[in-house]
Amino acid sequence: MDMETYEQVPISASILGDNFKFVKEEMICKILSYKGTVFGVEPPNFVELVVTQTDPGFKGDTATNATKPAIVETGAEVKVPLFIDEGEKIQIDTRTGEYMSRA
Repeated sequence: MDMETYEQVPISASILGDNFKFVKEEMICKILSYKGTVFGVEPPNFVELVVTQTDPGFKGDTATNATKPAIVETGAEVKVPLFIDEGEKIQIDTRTGEYMSRA
């Protein structure tokens, strides 16, 4: 949606990249267009999402930089450190899809 005119802009799914698996509704993204034709969409560089599914966390086991898979609220899978539990909010870099920190 154009934030100034509130006009809805249809965008083909082929224009959206892999990094859109981290985008929720109501997030503000940059739309790249030329003469009215959209050729790209950029999500925010960093997003904060809640972990909805992962194995139980282990405190103190961080010396090996081990990770485990976690599913976030958008349905995307991210590798997170062993101490992250379900319900925690984490920060993700949408450019690489990597866990950055707790939010």
